Amino acid sequence: MTLSQVRRKCFISYHHEDEEEVQKFIDTFDHTHDTFIARGIGAGMPGDVIDSNDRDYIMRRVRESYLRDSTVTIVMLGRCTWARRYVDWEIASTLRNDARNKRSGLLGIVLPSAAQTPQAPVRLKDNLGSSLTPGYAKWYNYPHSAVQLATMIDTAFSVRDKVIPKNDRLLFSYNRECR
Repeated sequence: MTLSQVRRKCFISYHHEDEEEVQKFIDTFDHTHDTFIARGIGAGMPGDVIDSNDRDYIMRRVRESYLRDSTVTIVMLGRCTWARRYVDWEIASTLRNDARNKRSGLLGIVLPSAAQTPQAPVRLKDNLGSSLTPGYAKWYNYPHSAVQLATMIDTAFSVRDKVIPKNDRLLFSYNRECR
């Protein structure tokens, strides 16, 4: 199998505590192997990115400001990623389909530091499906090759028009406690 001919623009969602591991992932698969084109907010942004409690406004702003030109969102699953409100907002915005922005594909990748105790954010978990029903999203162990990652990304991209995602949870208002 060869790499996809199309390098998808992928929004990288992660918890700032995992930034070093995430940067290594981006350096390996975007910069070295040209598997995808990375998009992301970055951990250095001060304060609230979007100061509002209005769900539709938050979703629209996240989508327009940060996910607008991406086609797949990759959630990098570290030990406490599941507990972060911005990750929840980014996943919710990824799943939203509106007149200005088409929904993106969604996948989770377990970072090596969390491999022993992976936990998915609830909105990602809602979309994993089961052995009986296909899900909108999948989660994977950390890829061993660019070809493996390209397949994951292409799978997430291709599901966008085939499965309706679940996105009816209320947005996190605050971060959850992670121990």
